[in-house]
Order: sequence, then structure tokens, then C-alpha cells
Amino acid sequence: MQKKRLLWQLYPSQLLITLVALLAVTLYVSDTLRDFYIAQTVKDLESRVQMAAEQIKTPFFNLQYDELNNLCREIGKKSSTRFTVILNSGEIAGDSDKDPAKMANHSDRPEVKAAFTGRTGSAIHFSQTLQKKMMYVAIPLKRFGKTEGVLRASISAALFDTALKSIYLKITAGSLIVAILTALVTWTVARRISRPMEEIKRGVERFAGGDFRHKLVITNPESVSLEVARLAETINHMSDQLNDRIQTVTRQHHQLEAVFAGMVESVFAVDSHEKVIRMNQAAADLLGTEQEYVHGRNILEVINNPDLREFVKRTLVNSDPLEEEFIFRTDNNTQRSLQAHGVLLRDERRQEIGALIVLNDVTRMRRLEEVRQDFVANVSHELKTPITSIKGYIETLLDQAVDNPDDTRRFLGIVMKQADRLNAIVEDLLMLSRLEKEDREYEISLTKSKIRDPLHAAIDACKAEAEANDIKINLKCSDTLTGEINPRLLEQAVINLVVNGVKYSRKGSEILINAEQKGNGIEIRVQDRGCGITAEHLPRLFERFYRSDKARSRQLGGTGLGLAIVKHIVQLHHGDVTVESTPGQGSTFTIHLPS
Repeated sequence: MQKKRLLWQLYPSQLLITLVALLAVTLYVSDTLRDFYIAQTVKDLESRVQMAAEQIKTPFFNLQYDELNNLCREIGKKSSTRFTVILNSGEIAGDSDKDPAKMANHSDRPEVKAAFTGRTGSAIHFSQTLQKKMMYVAIPLKRFGKTEGVLRASISAALFDTALKSIYLKITAGSLIVAILTALVTWTVARRISRPMEEIKRGVERFAGGDFRHKLVITNPESVSLEVARLAETINHMSDQLNDRIQTVTRQHHQLEAVFAGMVESVFAVDSHEKVIRMNQAAADLLGTEQEYVHGRNILEVINNPDLREFVKRTLVNSDPLEEEFIFRTDNNTQRSLQAHGVLLRDERRQEIGALIVLNDVTRMRRLEEVRQDFVANVSHELKTPITSIKGYIETLLDQAVDNPDDTRRFLGIVMKQADRLNAIVEDLLMLSRLEKEDREYEISLTKSKIRDPLHAAIDACKAEAEANDIKINLKCSDTLTGEINPRLLEQAVINLVVNGVKYSRKGSEILINAEQKGNGIEIRVQDRGCGITAEHLPRLFERFYRSDKARSRQLGGTGLGLAIVKHIVQLHHGDVTVESTPGQGSTFTIHLPS
């Protein structure tokens, strides 16, 4: 068969292959750029919504929806972003652009559904409220680990559509220019070198770049030499094997990355020279560093805690897995109890190449154990004291005081007093149990009521005990002051504070109860002129059975549970309680309630 000229044998097919490859690359690059641009926009929106969440949490959790709506408008105006706060019911609590009362239920929005599950949700869809296509990012608003609402940020999809159109036009124009230039270059190259060798060259370059989708294709293989055809076949076979191995390694790498990143435990690996080779985000957050920064750095540069550094070193020289627990202080000066597990890393030849360290934060577990142990010890001690006293006096009555009416009456009075104290402890424990059950299972009923009524009722309940100690109780509260309260529980909380003040106040002094509107909340202050409390006791004052003055508290008949009950009642009202005290001058307990 007569051979054609090399130019006409190679150029048409070479030009076609080049154009097809260029079209594929153009489409791929365009799609990749679009995905990248959308991902960057979502990341930017996520940053905005995370920053906005820190500002709106306080009014949201305090149910201050008017302030919340105004804050959404203010933040939205500054950041050119629409912010929407959505309740768990799907109703709108605040929006930076529209009136929340006129907006439809948003519980069916895909990004909102994702946020309700505790994840960050994102979506692009048509907005029925604004009547245009929007991009959304939503995050959950959590308190005490529970999702209580969703904060969503959005921008018009037209912004990045316009930008993408501009990019597509540039890519298309560039592709056309490249196509023309490729045709000219191919024409020139085809004059001088053989097409099979050029295809092999291009194919090898593509393989080197990681593109294994396009194989070496020899057009009319009977027209080329046997050596070139076999060379192309060998290269294609090599690319198949190499592609399979790369895909396997890539798949395993991605799976390992997903597992590594998704672990809530803090995990990092070091080599035999104590240099960090891998670290997940949880470990980076714990150690106060960045994942990109730590790679290849010595643990001395990354880990500030000497106990953890020593643990890593011992793991590297110990063939058995190690486990240890120690106190870790973070950058914000917070102490955490960490449980560390260390194991050696080995390669396929069983050679030691480093160590893997897993850190579990057991701070909460240890704290719960301490609280449980303290509670058992305290309640045992509190119950043992009156029981021992009752038993002792009864034994005395049985042994020697039966024939003496005066002693019998006196001993029985003491037994009655101790029995009353024992009953008071049990009653307070039962009340705490009921309050905690209500807090766990359902919300208490809060109604719009006058604040003065339960305060006045509390004063009436404590009046007799106060007069017996020559103490006056004065109330300062506007009759128009109202709030969302449970009058019965609020009355009990104030009674506990007033009784506490009566016990520790000097005779002839006074207790002042002052309730007033403070910003978007209500403050109820109970101020006494008692002995006061030293600063070291203030942080633990609301713990069960905690006493700043144990001897005097028991002498005055306290159970050690009154302030703990106050704290639980206030928490059921979605508020908090604080205390300020100066030894020798008195104490002021302040109940903060949302209005």
C-alpha cells in the first residue's frame, strides 16, 4: 500500500484530538471554577453567619425578639447580607429584610432542615419572600448542647451568576484562541515529526499530570511501525495499572482523611524524631494551633504542656501501648482533664516510624464524679447529724430520764427539733428533685404576671421570722412591672433568699427587696446587712449542701439546699442568679429574668 505523506497522514487526526481534548478541558475547568466559586461563597457566608451568631445568641436565648430583629437588620446592613433567625417550629424570630410576622414557615427549607440536625446547611433555591434566587447558609443555635433555633445568612445568587458568566466568556474566548493557535502549531509540528511519536509524547505528559482518562490512540495502526504501536500499547497498559493503583491509594487516603477529620477525639501522629506528621482539627483546637502550621514541626514548637510532651517521648521508646491521665491548661487558662492513649506506628516491615497519640477530654466526666461524690458525702453527713442526735437523746430517755418530766420534755423537744431539721432536708431534696424533673421533661408554665405579687407574698411568709429577729423587710417594686414568670416558684425563690438574709442579719437591721426593669430584662435584688461572705466561697455558693460557715449554718437550722433551689427555679425561668458580698457589710443576691 502506497504510503501517504506524513503531513496528510497525521495532521487531520491530530487536530481533531487536540480540539476534543481542549473542549473537555474547557468544560472541566468551567465546571471546576463554578464549584470553586460557589464553595468560596458558601465559606464566606458561613464565616459571616458564625460571626453574626455570637451577637444574636444573647437576645435569642433570652427571647428578646424585638432586639433580635433590630440586631439582624443592623448586622445585615453592615455586611450586605440577609440574616434570618428561625425557631425550631419553623417560625421566623427575626429577619434583616422583611417583617418576620409576614414570612412563611421555613421548616421545609433544605438548609434549615440540615441545621436542625446540628449540622451546617447550605443551598441555592428560589426565595418566595424576595422573589429571586438566593444562596443560603444556615447554622444551629445551641445552648447546653441542644439546638434551639437556626441562624441563616443569604445573598442573591445573581451576584455569583454574573461573575461566573464573565469567567465563562473569558474561558470561551481563551479556548478559541488556544484552538486556533493549536491548529497552527500542530500544522507546523506535523511537518517535522511523526504523529505516533507526538501522541506518545502528549500521552506520557498527560499521564505524568495525573490524567488517565485519555489513552494513546494510534490511528491506522497498520500504517505505523510495529515498534511504535507496541510502545503505545505498553504505555497504555502501564497507565491502566498506574491509574488503578493511584485510585486505590487516593480512595484509601480520602477514607482515612474522612475518619481522621470526623473524630471528636484529639489525634496527632509524630515520627521517630518527634516531629508532627499529622494532626486532626480537634487536636489543633485543643493545642491552640493550626493544622497547616504543625506539619513537620517538633513537638516542642507545638505542645506547650510538659506532661503531654513527656508522654509522647515515652510512647516513642515503649513497645507497649501507654495510657495516662493528666491536667491540661489551654490558651484561655482553662483546665481540662485529658486521658491520653499512645501507641507506636510501624511500617510494612514492622519498623518503628513514629507514634500515634489520642487525647480524650474527660473533664466533664471527672467533674460529674466529683459532684456525685461530694453530694453523697454531704447528704450522708447532713442526715447523719440529726439522726445521731435523735438516737442519742432517745437512748438517754430510755436509760435515765423517764422519771424526770422536765428532762423528758426537754429531750423530746430536742428530738422534735432534729426531726424537723431532718424533715426540712428531705423536703428540700424532694423539691430539688421535682425542679430537675420539670427542667428535663417539660417547661414550666410561665405567664405574664405582676412581679410585685409574688414578692409581697414572700415577705408575708417571712414576716413572722423577721419580726422575731427584729428585722424589717422593705419592698421597692413598681405595681406596673410585669414579666413572664411562674408566681409560685418565684415566690419560693425569694422566700429562700429572704430567710437566708434573716438568719445571717444583725438584729435591728433591714432587708431590702428591689425589683426593676434593666434593659431588656428584670432584676430582683435581695440585699441584707448580715455578716457577708468571703470571695473564696462565692463561686460555689449555689452548690448543694455547700456552706460558707458550716458551724453557724447548722446552728441556725439551714439545710444547705436553699440557694441550690433558688438557682434551679431561676434557670427554669431562663434566667440566672448572682451574688455580691462584702464581709461585715452584707450580701446582695440578684435574680436576672428575661422580660
